[in-house]
Amino acid sequence: MTKRRSRKKQLSETPIKVTIESLAHDGRGVAHVDGKVIFIDEALPGEDVEFIYTESRKDYAEGKVSTLLTRSVDRVDPQCVHFGVCGGCSFQHVESTAQIRIKQELLIEQFKRIGKVEITELWPPLDGPHWGYRRKARMGVKYVAKKNRVLVGFRERRHPYLAEIDSCIVMHPIVGTKLLALGEMISGLTIRDKIPQIEVAIGDDQCVLSFRVLEPATADDQQRMRIFGHEHNMSLCLQSKGPDTIVPLDGEPEVIPTYALPDQDLEFKFKPAMFTQVNYEINKQMINRVLETLNLNKNDTVLDLFCGLGNFTLPMAKFAGRVVGVEGDLPLVNHAKENARHNNVTNVEFFAADLSKDLSDHFWAKQKYNKIMLDPSRAGASEVLHHLKKWQPEQIVYVSCNPSTLARDAGILVNELGYKLVKAGVMNMFPQTGHVESMALFIK
Repeated sequence: MTKRRSRKKQLSETPIKVTIESLAHDGRGVAHVDGKVIFIDEALPGEDVEFIYTESRKDYAEGKVSTLLTRSVDRVDPQCVHFGVCGGCSFQHVESTAQIRIKQELLIEQFKRIGKVEITELWPPLDGPHWGYRRKARMGVKYVAKKNRVLVGFRERRHPYLAEIDSCIVMHPIVGTKLLALGEMISGLTIRDKIPQIEVAIGDDQCVLSFRVLEPATADDQQRMRIFGHEHNMSLCLQSKGPDTIVPLDGEPEVIPTYALPDQDLEFKFKPAMFTQVNYEINKQMINRVLETLNLNKNDTVLDLFCGLGNFTLPMAKFAGRVVGVEGDLPLVNHAKENARHNNVTNVEFFAADLSKDLSDHFWAKQKYNKIMLDPSRAGASEVLHHLKKWQPEQIVYVSCNPSTLARDAGILVNELGYKLVKAGVMNMFPQTGHVESMALFIK
């Protein structure tokens, strides 16, 4: 702690003029001073700015704009009054179509630099609502004794402290417009200082808020929460430990959120802490693109790796002869099986397996698949790619939430395993943020 403080004291507070050269993968402007790279918040390529240092390390430094000297044509005024303080989104100063273009350019650059692969054909970007789209989130909660107030929301940009915000226009409005009301409700609880976070899960017609509690809520606490939930059309739950401890308030029914895929006549149920896509409109478009790309028929046997609760598995099963879904999280696998039963889909099988480990002893891994779907976490799928020689798929569709690991894995598929990259493109799953969701098609 002492070292960190002393370093900050040594930082010059004199503004320095630079021209922004490019954007980093997280949306910060990139410049150089005396040969050292500087990452500058809210700065766009081509702009002349004056900045002050906020952090300096051996290989790089960070800064923030103190004066904007020239303005990029891509710059707009942020719509959220909390922009720059709240760390929830960092791209609101970029015009919406420019956000997509920048993400697409980043994808192309990452494929070329990391994977040594050229994207010769781009899919048109998938786009949807730019505000009020987010249906899953983990919000922080903090009782501030000096202000006698409970803060609800997200952490400050590049700081561990909770930002003092009263709304979030990126969140679905059923929650995004209620942050002040939530804070006021919590401030009246006996455990107001024992609630560190709220898990938000919003379905098509349901909203479930799971309150992590470090001490049990009293009967009066639960009654106050119950009244709030009824007033705002929310189901409030308590979570004493891990995700499997989430339970409704005493006497309240368990509400299971759902989301529908009307084009495939499917409905998914999910528990509040389970992974689902945050942007339902983009999720629908993404699934339609996967189905259109794979062009499935009853002769196809498909392997869906990192399948989650079956978001791609069940839609593909509507057209393929057989689909096998594999996921490392056993509760998700069990829930995927339940979703298959709920939708009366019988030509699917689900298995739990750690896809970063040796899979040779698994029954499902000994079979052949002519088409494969990949949707891994940010770490990517490099460990599982060597199994492709055994499965011999003709087509691979890879959905990614991290262009760097997608580019790395594309390099393995193309340069080591003999696949051809046919198409790639971005999906605007997280507007107003630097987060890049993308998809790529590989054929043998």
